[in-house]
Parts: sequence; structure tokens; C-alpha cells
Amino acid sequence: MPLEIIRNDITKVHADAIVNAANSSLLGGGGVDGAIHRAAGPELLEECRTLGGCETGQAKITKGYKLSAKYIIHTLGPVWYGGKSNEEKLLADCYKNTLVVAKEHNLESIAFPIISAGAFGYPKDKALKTAISVIGDFLLCNEMTVFLVVYDKATFELSEKLFSSITQYIDDKYIVEHPFNRRGIIEEIHQLRESYLEMPAFFSEEEPVPAKKLKRSLDDVVKNIDETFSQMLLRLIDEKGMTDAETYRKANIDRRLFSKIRNDINYKPSKTTTIAFAIALELNLDETKDLLHKAGFALSHSSKFDIIIEYFIEDGNYNIFEINEALFAFDQSLIGV
Repeated sequence: MPLEIIRNDITKVHADAIVNAANSSLLGGGGVDGAIHRAAGPELLEECRTLGGCETGQAKITKGYKLSAKYIIHTLGPVWYGGKSNEEKLLADCYKNTLVVAKEHNLESIAFPIISAGAFGYPKDKALKTAISVIGDFLLCNEMTVFLVVYDKATFELSEKLFSSITQYIDDKYIVEHPFNRRGIIEEIHQLRESYLEMPAFFSEEEPVPAKKLKRSLDDVVKNIDETFSQMLLRLIDEKGMTDAETYRKANIDRRLFSKIRNDINYKPSKTTTIAFAIALELNLDETKDLLHKAGFALSHSSKFDIIIEYFIEDGNYNIFEINEALFAFDQSLIGV
């Protein structure tokens, strides 16, 4: 689980280090800063007095003292002045420099708050976008578990444009199942047929699928019908010309879990893990359904989680960190974690 969004009090998170959204003096303040100083105890203040403060975008490390975390990495986020004072770069620097410090100290896990989104006035959706982007880029090249800690839902805000777009897509696609609903029965029949044949249905009484959406031939499906999930995954990785490391990092999957899958021909993954690999490999919707079928799963329009996944695949957005950001906003399970 390289990047996981969680709801918690950051002072209670079990990680090698937690990140303090500090003020320039590093001597404590309100919000997250004050909470961390109170939880760590007076020894933290004494060490901070020796550091000479902190510039915006920079990061400095101290011991964790009474916290469960061994270290605290302090960083000063930018105050929001309407976006015209280099705020985005300065906020990105907070995450980049903090992660550099964590890597220099060989840390395996770190927990961030959403920096500058409180009293500093940075728009929450923009602050979140920067956090996801910088952390995601780092994890594509480095091994570390990163928690993005949200204290409550009010501190987490998806961009209004994306939220509205996904909401509309869900409204258009979502089906509430009912025992006597003919459409629901047809959907169930189609899903059973797909699972049995291990290929998508080519008929629909109400919504025929245009031929242009069928991306692979019947021969391709039949040729690989006896593959296990593990065999299919490894074949797709080779076909895409990707390395193992590139694949599991893009899937937000821990290296040890990937090793289990590679070494066990009959490995049975969870649905979220299967979808994570489909996203990492940038599979189209038909290919994603094929991979899911190998693991014993299917996509359904009676599941908001499934519809959101379908939304991003059809939109051609395969950034797993942005997908998880949206899933979290809609109170759905995250993928790859």
C-alpha cells in the first residue's frame, strides 16, 4: 500500500515519521502544529529551538519523543494569496523536500496532513491535487509507504468539476437492483454469461455495444482461455513492455504482494488488487473485464465503485492516485492498497 488516504488523528498514526505543517519558527502553534507539539511533549520544543526556524517549502527533521512515530519532519507550507505568489511550487516543494529527508533517513513509512489547507487558506481541492501529484510521482520511483491523513471529511475536497462529472456519470449508469426489475434481471443474465464464456456479452436487448468498442478478437480470448489470473497478468506485463517494478508501483501495490502473485500460478487476488493492475497496465474496458473474470469478478452498474472505475477507464485517466482520490471522496474502497 504505497499511498493510502486515511481518516485519523495524525498524532496517532503508526509510521516511521509524521509530517508537521509547522510555522516559520518551528516553536508550535495552532491546528496540526499545536496538536503534534502537545502529543510529543516539551522535549520537542527544546529541539526545535536549535533548528533556527524553517523557510517556506523546506523541511527539517526532529525526534518523535512521546509520539509513536520515531521522527517528525517539519515543513512550512505557503499562505494562499490567490495563486499569484508561487504558491503551487512552494507547496509542491513541501512534499518533495519532506520525502527527500525521509529517504535520506531510510524511512519506510511517513504520514502527511494536507499541508496549508487550514489556517493558511490554500483551497482544499488544489492542496489535495498537489499532494497526490507529488507523492504519486515520488512513489513511481521509490519504495515507501505514504499515508495522506484526513482528520475529517470537511478537510477533504475533490475539485467541483471532477466531482460533478463523476456524479453525473453515476446518475446515468447506476442501476438499483429489484427482484422484479426486468432490466436488473437482464443485467444479471449478461454477467453470468460473461463469467461463463470469459468474454463480454455481444448482445443487449436495450443497449447494444457498438462494434468499435470491442478491442480484441474472439481468437485472442479463446487462445488464452486456460490461463490463470497470474499467468494472464504476467503475459500482459510482457506485452506492454513493462518491468515488474514499474507495474506494481503504478498499481500502488506493495512489492511483497506482487512477488506472491508472480510466484503462485494459482494466486487469487482481491477485486481491488485486480483493478489496480488493470489501471497500471492501462487496459481498456473490455480487457479490464477479461482480467477481472480471470480472478472471478465482474463490473456491475449496481456498484458505485465499479461505475467510478469505469468512468476513469473510459476517460483514459489511468493515474491510480487520482482514482483513489475520487474513490475516497465518494466513500468507496481504494484500489491497490
